[in-house]
Amino acid sequence: MATSKPSENSSRQSILDLTNGEARAFLLKPESYCSLDLPPYIVFSSLIESVHQVLEGKRLSDLRRSKPRDFDDVNYTTLHNKDGKYSWRPFELIHPALYVSLVHAITEEDNWQLILNRFRQFAFNDKIRCLSLPIVSGSIEKDKAEQVSHWWSEVEQRSIELSLDYDYLIETDITDCYGSIYTHSIVWALHTKVEAKKNENRANNNFIGNVIDWHIQDMHYGQTNGIPQGSVLMDFISEIVLGLIDLELSEHLAKKGISDYKILRYRDDYRIFVNSPQFGDAIVKLLTETTTGLGLKLSPAKTKESNDVVRSSIKRDKFTWITRKQSTKNLQKHLLIIHDHAINFPNAGSVVIALNDYYKRIPSLKLLLQSPIPLIAIVVDIAYRNPRTYAICTAILSKLLTFIETNEERLSIAERIRKKFEKIPNTGHMQIWLQRVTFPLDRHIKYDEGVCKLVDNISEQLWNSDWISAPELKATVDASKIVDSQIRDAISQVIPLKEL
Repeated sequence: MATSKPSENSSRQSILDLTNGEARAFLLKPESYCSLDLPPYIVFSSLIESVHQVLEGKRLSDLRRSKPRDFDDVNYTTLHNKDGKYSWRPFELIHPALYVSLVHAITEEDNWQLILNRFRQFAFNDKIRCLSLPIVSGSIEKDKAEQVSHWWSEVEQRSIELSLDYDYLIETDITDCYGSIYTHSIVWALHTKVEAKKNENRANNNFIGNVIDWHIQDMHYGQTNGIPQGSVLMDFISEIVLGLIDLELSEHLAKKGISDYKILRYRDDYRIFVNSPQFGDAIVKLLTETTTGLGLKLSPAKTKESNDVVRSSIKRDKFTWITRKQSTKNLQKHLLIIHDHAINFPNAGSVVIALNDYYKRIPSLKLLLQSPIPLIAIVVDIAYRNPRTYAICTAILSKLLTFIETNEERLSIAERIRKKFEKIPNTGHMQIWLQRVTFPLDRHIKYDEGVCKLVDNISEQLWNSDWISAPELKATVDASKIVDSQIRDAISQVIPLKEL
């Protein structure tokens, strides 16, 4: 596996280009701790920095009365609806003490050097390229924005380029990757299976792989299956296991004498380029065997082959959006075009892009030539069916509500929206954004989501800290610190695009 070379672009670096101190600073950024889109008054900088100050130079084990894994609610989990129906993805706010402790351990100089050396071993085969290592922005853009730009240039554009050399593209991915990762496999990946399985190494706290494994078990009631989703740190840890898959796959392919191929991997998504369908089938078979050996499996439903490499290099929803009529002067007809696209490609990235473009049409509007309520209904239906669009849809709603004549009517419509989403279980993320819309109208509207309660100044325990004995650390992980009341009280009624 060969990593991409972000250093060629001065605006971004790979995490592997950082020193241990730089990596620590990067992973302790609030946006690295939580990658979920949240309103601007929910901030983690003070929380993470204060925990870092308390734990620096100390071992977390010396500040606790019992093991965190003895409690089943150590992390705070909010379920994110994936499809507007029955599929949910858990996003976790890792207990700050466990998060910071793990960052400290990983970025100790010797441990960081071992990790870098292991990634160099993962990268010996330049025919398999990992393109999903966390990216550090070197410009005014946020790290997340640079990660998106990196995907576009290194995955999509590189895929189109490879049509010059290959006639077939096979796409596949790992089913429920984060939820299925066996935590012991992190130890295997960093120290090899042979070393990790030696009796004397099973409890070796000098093995950073063991330390990572134990921290994750502490977050999950002692479970050894699954890692938390929702942070750059866990994205990086998943790359350790996925890097081992790349390494073992390379070895299997070499033994079979298969050399005419190129593989681009972005997290658990694989793009396999070949000149023979037979070679493609053989590679998928070997990849299946490799992932199975680590307790993971490929998704048959998402495995597909094409002899049109250029067209297949661009996601189908994006290609369709590019080639269709995207807008009209009429605001309702424009929304209906987006709604139709969202029905055909639910939860797709192109739906978010389309809604962003729509939003840019309306901030400066002073008057609507039509009733805003049908527009509101269409936006709500898009959000209802496409949970990925919650943030941008609530931004659009915040503007459309300004065209309702009275505050009483606005609140009535907001209540109708809230009741609509009550029909879908586990929509905590939408509650957080609905609160952002309604807070400037009436700050007394109540929501059940724990983060919303904190915004309302209601005491809420996001993560269980009963296992902590040190008073200073226990005080430092107070969840109320994540709400900046000054920002909250100063927010505008209309959500500006920069908030998203």
